[in-house]
Amino acid sequence: MNTFADSAAAAWYLVVSADPVLLAIVGRSLAVSATACLLACGFGLLLGAWLAVARFPGRGLLLTLLNTLLALPSVVVGLVIYLLLSRSGPLGFLGWLFSFKAMVLAQTILVLPVVTALTRQAIEDADRAHGEQLRSLGARSLARGLLLAADERYALVTVVITAFGRAVSEVGAVMIVGGNIDGFTRVMTTAIALETSKGDLPLALALGLVLLAVVLALNLAIAALRAWRERVDGGAADAMRARTLEVGP
Repeated sequence: MNTFADSAAAAWYLVVSADPVLLAIVGRSLAVSATACLLACGFGLLLGAWLAVARFPGRGLLLTLLNTLLALPSVVVGLVIYLLLSRSGPLGFLGWLFSFKAMVLAQTILVLPVVTALTRQAIEDADRAHGEQLRSLGARSLARGLLLAADERYALVTVVITAFGRAVSEVGAVMIVGGNIDGFTRVMTTAIALETSKGDLPLALALGLVLLAVVLALNLAIAALRAWRERVDGGAADAMRARTLEVGP
């Protein structure tokens, strides 16, 4: 392939023809990111809800550390996990290095600060608006955080979608701990890097198109959820005003 147009045409053919190699890489990438996102959200949503309402010495320092971890370089995470899972590392007995599990672990650690920080911010804002009423009813910190999380569930869905987008576009950590092994640990981002270095531009471009489509779908889902919530809230407000006028003088 000597021109970009030829490579793009070949890439598009791979996509529309559902090339088996392409589908295998895409499926593995989505499976790794979905599993990591599920694990990170399971813990991060609870931790973020608690941090939003809890008050304790050192909370400010902990929040500063949490916000710092938002910019945690993926290659650093990959290096640390590699050392932990290597044969001479403390977790080497697990045998996870260069496996699906190692990539899930790396992406979970990368996504966890994102989920925790965004959840904390959303629920803390809600606590400022509605927390006083819950406190007056005797709700303790964790219970208050969970109740506010339930009330802000639509905002938290946006957090989950954002976390998945962060996971699926990650390359550094999974390259280090997964080894980019064909048929086992090769995902979209690592395959793009490898195929580009090999000069196989059609496959790299095809994977890039799929990755862009996934990211676009996530952003459209966020926009649709926001628009739907605005319509629901607007409808509820209109119904409340109508009932107020009906019972008014």
